[in-house]
Amino acid sequence: MTGHTQRLIFGAAYYDEYTPASAGPDRLERDMQMMVDAGFTTIRIAEFTWGTWNPAPGIFDWHHIDRAIDAAAAHSLDVIIGTPTAAVPTWLAARHPEIMGVSASGQPNQYGPRQNMDITAPAYRYYGEQAIRALVEHTAPRANVVGFQLDNETKYYDAYNPDIQRAFIDWLKARFNGDLDALNAAYGLNYWANRVGAWEEFPDVSATINGSLGAAFDEFRRSLVTDFLAWQRAIVDDYRREDQFVTHNFDYEWRGHSFGIQGAVDHFTAADALTLAGVDIYHPGEDRLTGKEIAFGGDISRCLKDGAPYLVLETQAQGQMGWLPYPGQLRLQGYSHLASGALGLMYWHWGSTHNAFETYWKGLLSQDYSPNPTYREACVLGQEMREHAASLSLTKTNRIAIMVSNEAYTALEWFSIASGFPRTYAGGGVNYNDVFRWVYDALFDLNLEADVVPADTPLERLERYDALITPALYAAPQTTIDTLRAYTTGGGHLVTTFRTAVADENVQVWADRQPHGLSGLLGLGTDQFTTPDGVRLAPVGALAERLGQGTDLGLSHVLELLTPVEAPEAGSDVEVLATYDHHAWSGPAIATRSVGAGTITHLGAWASAEVLRAVLALVAERAGVTDWAGDLAGTITVRKGVNAVDNPLAYLLNYSKDDVELTLPVSGTDVLGTTGQAGSALAAGQTVTVPAWGVLVLEGTRA
Repeated sequence: MTGHTQRLIFGAAYYDEYTPASAGPDRLERDMQMMVDAGFTTIRIAEFTWGTWNPAPGIFDWHHIDRAIDAAAAHSLDVIIGTPTAAVPTWLAARHPEIMGVSASGQPNQYGPRQNMDITAPAYRYYGEQAIRALVEHTAPRANVVGFQLDNETKYYDAYNPDIQRAFIDWLKARFNGDLDALNAAYGLNYWANRVGAWEEFPDVSATINGSLGAAFDEFRRSLVTDFLAWQRAIVDDYRREDQFVTHNFDYEWRGHSFGIQGAVDHFTAADALTLAGVDIYHPGEDRLTGKEIAFGGDISRCLKDGAPYLVLETQAQGQMGWLPYPGQLRLQGYSHLASGALGLMYWHWGSTHNAFETYWKGLLSQDYSPNPTYREACVLGQEMREHAASLSLTKTNRIAIMVSNEAYTALEWFSIASGFPRTYAGGGVNYNDVFRWVYDALFDLNLEADVVPADTPLERLERYDALITPALYAAPQTTIDTLRAYTTGGGHLVTTFRTAVADENVQVWADRQPHGLSGLLGLGTDQFTTPDGVRLAPVGALAERLGQGTDLGLSHVLELLTPVEAPEAGSDVEVLATYDHHAWSGPAIATRSVGAGTITHLGAWASAEVLRAVLALVAERAGVTDWAGDLAGTITVRKGVNAVDNPLAYLLNYSKDDVELTLPVSGTDVLGTTGQAGSALAAGQTVTVPAWGVLVLEGTRA
């Protein structure tokens, strides 16, 4: 891919345009040499600089672009070219103010921030295409330009522009074959006289109170992102060489760091425009570094191309306040990305800027450009990545999957878990991603690795997995429910949670027991739920055996009252794992049942992390997906796969300020020399120490 075999990508975003004159005329040369010293292979340029190299319509100035590419070539560095469309130049906003996004209040966005436009606006597309064509035509012939990044963290930017709403109506016409009666019925528009009598009378949706219509509008706007990236890909393809990849840096829900799936983009469909999946992952640092954000972001990215390696286009070096890595953490973070299957990582960014909004979102270097401890640690990481590239690369074959859904995410924004009303109306509260992370984090803590798949995944792909978890799959079409049924009766181990299979794809609640289409398999269903004030769990049977004294048995946010269905489908008796301990609420809270060759397990309440881990560990054991990594859970994090030379590989990652001593359950070769000499053999049963914020990479692991 890069023109270098067995080479991992390591680098940073670089902006020659941002470098102040005070840095000196030789700053570019010194930067490149420092990159070589750090083991860098690649830089990314050109994004967010549209107004610099295209200062007026039809005028292009390649001074900074050529300087960076020439300097990189002179130092054997590859270059990724980013298309510039995420931040429009002043001349375009001044000449065509209609390109600015319109908010739900009806007010157009003001110029200044990035990503504040209507990505469908004709003038934006016209001048954007001119810029992309000129940039790619100019740079694609360069030998060290290895790929192109389309836009940057693209979303629909919550735009309600009139042209977007007109296009939405056209989309609805196609979806319902022009049948307004069908649309009114699907979305329940009789409510509050919202019924639409003529397409010409279709209302502005910015203030709609109808969750079905609002969710459809968000689904449509996600499709605009998919179309936008496909449009850019088609332009790039007119000029790129066959060996040049096309990528995009997807991001996630932002809570001061990457947190969960992105509600404003369907990553799985948008990735069709790419030859290489890419991602931006930012995570808590210092004492809050756990590796979970790195892992879930990587697991989603890896699954966008059916398990193929992906590229981390942005992650932090020094980053924002509270992220300055402790000694050892930058190296640990780098190996954490590789342990999820990344083919490399790039920092945002190289040298910290000296002015403007992100002055203190610091790069690998600070504003004085001098080598600092973070840079020196990057040099160590780069050297190791260069020396051991074939051993460190990783592909995975996981046996557990988590099913995620943008549609469920949006639906639970309208019908929140905590109140049943829109989260904005109800003052916030937990959302879909909180449930996703509740499940994902529990698996991570158990050293149970998982793929992440979309809700429309076909049965033949789901059958690769022995266990499948569907956190809060609130809205899904009948086809998805049928697939889950077939997966379970065919031998899969399905885990569902509260607020699953409540509504169809139009967010209309099913008129039977919940979870719809699955309650017959479970033998239990619900039509009542509430907040669990003062309610605790009473574990029984196999779950009680796993939980020790002092386990947190409290509940939060929601509980379902589960009762037997009238005609359960053929299967074993319901195995209750926990009941409610309360003066009014009783009955099953967590239950499992064998059906066909598989099982279905349902968590009817939001239990503590301890309880969830015990439930998932029980399911994993019964599904036969546990191994030696589970024996180290709670001691050290294990991420596994097969490397580029077809050897089993395991990363043992210590997210702790303390050294960890452990007895190896497997043998293998110490790739990095953590326990002594690189390449030394370690035996099963041997006691080893993984340093604080350290990593032990074992190649050829054997039980």
